Amino acid sequence: MSVRAGREFLAIPGPTNVPDEVLRAMHRPAVDIYTGPLVALTDSLLRDIARVFNTQGRTYIYIANGHGAWEAALTNVLSKGDRILVLESGRFAIGWGEAARRMGVEVEVLKGDMRRAVRPAEVEARLKADKGGTIKAVLVAQIDTASGVVNDIEAIGQAMRAAGHDALLMVDTVASLGCMPFDMDAWRVDVAMSGSQKGLMTPPGLSFVAANNRAREVHKKAGLRTPYWDWTDREGDVHYQKYAGTPPEHLLFGLRQALDLLFEEGLENAFRRHSLLAEAVRRAIGIWAEGQAMGFNIIEPNERCNTVTTVLMNGGHDPEALRTYCSQKCGVVLGQGIGELSGKGIRIAHMGHVNAPMVLGTLGVVEVGLSALGIPHGKGGTQAAIEWLGEQVKA
Repeated sequence: MSVRAGREFLAIPGPTNVPDEVLRAMHRPAVDIYTGPLVALTDSLLRDIARVFNTQGRTYIYIANGHGAWEAALTNVLSKGDRILVLESGRFAIGWGEAARRMGVEVEVLKGDMRRAVRPAEVEARLKADKGGTIKAVLVAQIDTASGVVNDIEAIGQAMRAAGHDALLMVDTVASLGCMPFDMDAWRVDVAMSGSQKGLMTPPGLSFVAANNRAREVHKKAGLRTPYWDWTDREGDVHYQKYAGTPPEHLLFGLRQALDLLFEEGLENAFRRHSLLAEAVRRAIGIWAEGQAMGFNIIEPNERCNTVTTVLMNGGHDPEALRTYCSQKCGVVLGQGIGELSGKGIRIAHMGHVNAPMVLGTLGVVEVGLSALGIPHGKGGTQAAIEWLGEQVKA
């Protein structure tokens, strides 16, 4: 017996839920790739992607996922043999660094922890020790969806400047863009990248890179440049070349609608919505954790991000059993632990096209699963989330 008939709730940290309006925008015939309407669409998207990144710099759209955007960012500013510093706080900055290593870049990892954010003071100390200025770039993820951490990009940039170091600051915003503030120019981020399938509410297949003038100057001497990813090729007037070939028309139609929805809501309102829903999830988990069978992966509350919460299972309780129950019996798909946390926990996503009933429904099902499987937990987690939202979202 199950109670899963009806619309499935997708609570994984990407790809996230795609709004019906975005799906409808994509459901249309193809158009001529060389003339006015599609050219105007591209111009509007490049302008508005820059608006979401909060930059006056140049933006580029790639037919790729986030891993493609990693490669685009790296190849445009680095040369074989360059040294970079990767800031560990989960799985994804490490993965970005591994991509660079495979291209012939020398990679140093500033050791961190899956349970905490990057410490800016440690970044400053390491860069001060780099007397010869051999480190060409620093790589960090604003949010790491494996660990559930949020890093203070502004503070990391300040630490780099305090060290008197001129390495490029390169930031992965795949799990944060459109969900929380990112102020590329004010924080002096040189290169930022993201993808379409999370906070930007569009199906997977598009990725984005933003670069400031300093990065574009370094680009002129980069030795890893290749035809597909090259910024210079994409900056010309020929529309076809902005995508290094045929544009991904239908994804572009969807992205246009998704950005319109985001701007209609207002970026600050979207950020506040994510903050409220994330805290509702945390209130529930805080209650459930009283049973000692589960708890937060990120130890410090202020380092827990607003797009996904990673929960560790303790005492031999199987997180996959909980995920299976929620999916097969109730129609809620939770994220699995990945990387070092594989088989050790679950992830509850709350990013992108998500609202109170979706989050409360997800939490209610998790609580049903905990009860059905006999996993010890504090009672009333979902009620705590309800009370939190009732207090914060006033009539």
